[in-house]
Amino acid sequence: MTAYVGRLAPSPTGLLHLGHAYAFQAAAERARAAGGQLLLRIDDLDRDRSREEYVAAMLEDLEWLGIEWDRPMVRQSERVTLYRAALERLIAAGLAYPCTCSRKDLAEAAGAPHEADDEPIYHGRCRGSGSGRFEAGVNYRLRTPDGERVVVRDGNLGERGFVCGRDFGDFLLWRKDGVASYQLATVVDDAAMGVTEVVRGRDLLKSAARQMLVARGLGVAAPAWFHVALVPDERGVRLAKRHDALAIRKLREAGMTPAEVLAMAEARVTSVTSDC
Repeated sequence: MTAYVGRLAPSPTGLLHLGHAYAFQAAAERARAAGGQLLLRIDDLDRDRSREEYVAAMLEDLEWLGIEWDRPMVRQSERVTLYRAALERLIAAGLAYPCTCSRKDLAEAAGAPHEADDEPIYHGRCRGSGSGRFEAGVNYRLRTPDGERVVVRDGNLGERGFVCGRDFGDFLLWRKDGVASYQLATVVDDAAMGVTEVVRGRDLLKSAARQMLVARGLGVAAPAWFHVALVPDERGVRLAKRHDALAIRKLREAGMTPAEVLAMAEARVTSVTSDC
């Protein structure tokens, strides 16, 4: 059997919050239960918002929570050549094409999407373009198979299906400024790092379907999936990095212990689940 390899993949665009603590603790517990490894990757492709002070804060917060990882930390900003090579393979296979549309989407392509700001379904205007070779200074999209149902078999949520062209369209792989999208970089890194299971928030469930298509195009195995519940704020809204009051750093400064922080996250998730 393949040894279990999990990973944490925070983006250094703000302080980690209660939702991160919940998801990362779940990832650590599953790695320990399987007798496997847990890796740490810093998803710092968003050049405009990534900050070194947030990287330092993440490392401190993870250590404070008692979450440990194996192997040296990896940074996506140092792996651009891998993403470029993967993109060229998809272009050569006729699975990726240049696109000059949707500038608004491009600004968010390097960051992980979620249900509230998901990439709109592309209308396909540029689908027939391209020379079959990489062109610098051009945006690229994955050509998705219209009507195909991509089934995500999730270890926590069960089987979920997404239809190409209905639930998502041709999505961004590469920005013209030379930045790989979240979907492409995640697949390349998970495969290169030998990740066997991805544990993360359920708002990225649709991204799993997209990433399965990228993995298939590259001829690599997709990992298993385990999407956990989202931790809400007091109004029941999904936490984001703007919720400074629920940042792990703020809760630490307020005198809470790691056990109390994790118990708070669990209580919020349980409260939302019981209300449903």
